[in-house]
Amino acid sequence: MMIMAMHFFNIATIVSVLSEGFSIYPGDLIAAGTPEGAGFAMDPPGLLKAGDVVECEVENIGVLRNYVVAPK
Repeated sequence: MMIMAMHFFNIATIVSVLSEGFSIYPGDLIAAGTPEGAGFAMDPPGLLKAGDVVECEVENIGVLRNYVVAPK
């Protein structure tokens, strides 16, 4: 569950700002991330590194899978 009170911007603001530069269509997924420091609260701290995989799944739709790579 996402706790929006911990984010800088609410969903309406995020959609509004993004739609100024991008077309947003039904079914588009906007990943708002986590509050600052969320990875540091884990024991041990969890930060993304090259080789990690980030997945967002929508039931009955599918999985969006992104692979973390090292900067060039």
